[in-house]
Amino acid sequence: RGDKMAAAGPATRRVGFVGAGRMAGAIAQGLIRAGKVEAQHIVASAPTDRNLCHFQALGCQTTHSNQEVLQSCLLVIFATKPHILPAVVAEVAPVVTAEHILVSVAAGVSLSTLEELLPPNTRVLRVLPNLPCVVQEGAIVMARGRHVGSSETKLLQHLLEACGRCEEVPEAYVDIHTGLSGSGVAFVCAFSEALAEGAVKMGMPSSLAHRIAAQTLLGTAKMLLHEGQHPAQLRSDVCTPGGTTIYGLHALEQGGLRAATMSAVEAATCRARELSRK
Repeated sequence: RGDKMAAAGPATRRVGFVGAGRMAGAIAQGLIRAGKVEAQHIVASAPTDRNLCHFQALGCQTTHSNQEVLQSCLLVIFATKPHILPAVVAEVAPVVTAEHILVSVAAGVSLSTLEELLPPNTRVLRVLPNLPCVVQEGAIVMARGRHVGSSETKLLQHLLEACGRCEEVPEAYVDIHTGLSGSGVAFVCAFSEALAEGAVKMGMPSSLAHRIAAQTLLGTAKMLLHEGQHPAQLRSDVCTPGGTTIYGLHALEQGGLRAATMSAVEAATCRARELSRK
């Protein structure tokens, strides 16, 4: 069944969005820019025109009917707020067929909850993107439901790679991803800001310091990903005996940077789990 969707090339593949907020728009833009789906083959629904105008600007079709999206697309991404997702899924359930592949990007709504609301054997996946999807550099994880085969998973992974790096994981990792990568964007911003403020303290103009700090993060991340190095290896490559870096690292250790960062990921993950239980 996934084969029909997989066989459809970019010229004929249709993708639907229920919910048209920032994340839905980022994913749609990534798919269009990468040439994976044509704009006129994307259909988005939302209760008002406020968010749909972004989809209209991309050249996508829009509607106020969630059921209409499912009637015109076999691959549908649900990008509503988590607290309204169960009601939205229940509303579209009558038009769901065995041909559909349904994808939820809502944090905290489990695959079992979604499967219970839908007809038996419906193919459901959970995807958790993060904000850098808006610049096609997202860190995305996906977990498959009980009725999803590897062809559908590969298809979704192929599409989502238009928005960044996409990895398949067990559902238990999704809340950890929230703490590491969803919230992690804010943690990295806090570090980038502190890095730049250190330079400002030593006399560098603020805007220059912030640009250089951000570029330092970008360059370091690229080296870690492209060369597959462990961060400890790259760190020790930068440290010359008695040089500037080891003095700076000693100051970071005194400030408890590592423990604070590990605690931040732990706290955010625990909060994600708490919200999932609700």
